[in-house]
Amino acid sequence: MDHHDRELLGKELLDDKELLARRFEADRGHLRAVAYRMLGSLGEAEDAVQEAWFKLSRSDVSAVENLSGWLTTVVGRVCLDMLRSRGSRREDPLEYYVPDPVVRVVGGTDPEHAAELTESVGLALLVVLETLSPAERLAFVLHDMFAVSFDEIAQIVDRTPAATRQLASRARRRVQDATPAAGPDAHRQREIADAFLAASRGGDFEGLLAVLDPDVVLRADGGRTLAAVSKIVRGAEAVIAQALMYAKFKQAALPVVVNGAPAYLSVVDGRPAVLMSFTIAGDRIVGLEILADPERLATLDLSEEDLARAAY
Repeated sequence: MDHHDRELLGKELLDDKELLARRFEADRGHLRAVAYRMLGSLGEAEDAVQEAWFKLSRSDVSAVENLSGWLTTVVGRVCLDMLRSRGSRREDPLEYYVPDPVVRVVGGTDPEHAAELTESVGLALLVVLETLSPAERLAFVLHDMFAVSFDEIAQIVDRTPAATRQLASRARRRVQDATPAAGPDAHRQREIADAFLAASRGGDFEGLLAVLDPDVVLRADGGRTLAAVSKIVRGAEAVIAQALMYAKFKQAALPVVVNGAPAYLSVVDGRPAVLMSFTIAGDRIVGLEILADPERLATLDLSEEDLARAAY
């Protein structure tokens, strides 16, 4: 091979790399959506997507007919390994765990956030997914949410397609049992969230009772820094006792959208302090997810300008 041939070959390889990179970038949002549902962690989801890129850049995919499908199964396998590793070293009590939120400021125009939000999944569902085994979660997420065939999933979990179908079926029953009925439209959901905030600030017991489902569940996650805050509270009156306690602080609140649901971010000294997200079914609040973990709140992608819009 002479110098000219080597130059041509090098250019072809470079072109292939650039083409692969463009194809991967086109699929990045989809792959992030898969990984986020699998892991419930935005940081870990990015790590999984990056690992998929490493695998793609080291693989010969010339014979792959459906590169998007290939990448989806690669991300699935990476996430499965991460879940299994996490399960053996997890220190946080799962009962209190609130998955990483996807936060958008109400009225914001960030197109990347908007795109991510359209692909996001409710925090309440992510909490349920945390209770599944890694293989069940993979089978449910890939098949029910992304229409990957059981034949393909079976190869990832090293089981027969029939056994893989059973994994998804068990997961589906768990999800259906724990998933609340559909809520009202977004405008009405925000009205209900506003009513909760106003009633809690005003110490209005009856007002809170009017918007809370009798079997409402509050889940608070303070992380390692505020472990004493972490708790799970069940029932309207028990949740109201907590809400009245929070009212004493009278913190500035910024209306936000978390995974498509109404939420509020309390802001203290220009920094996120507590994020409270609502799950609403019918005309009542059935779930409250409260993230008070300073480490994770510090990673929220919000500008100083956004935070300055918080009002008392």
